[in-house]
Amino acid sequence: MKPFFVTIKCELGKAYEVANAIADAEIASEIYSTAGDYDLLVKFYLEESDDVGHFMNEKLHSIPHIRDTRTIITFKAF
Repeated sequence: MKPFFVTIKCELGKAYEVANAIADAEIASEIYSTAGDYDLLVKFYLEESDDVGHFMNEKLHSIPHIRDTRTIITFKAF
């Protein structure tokens, strides 16, 4: 399994709605609310053969009220 993180900027007042939609979709390992430039930090896992871009377009970007995302690909946990 390959982990990656996504920071998400939501429409104003919609962060909890977006977080609940991600949780309901059962696609994330962990979901955190954050302060700063982004509203949420979400950890995902995919199979090694799965495409991150395809996952983002089909599973995450289809959730309403997401304005912007930034994907952080990880290589090794210490």
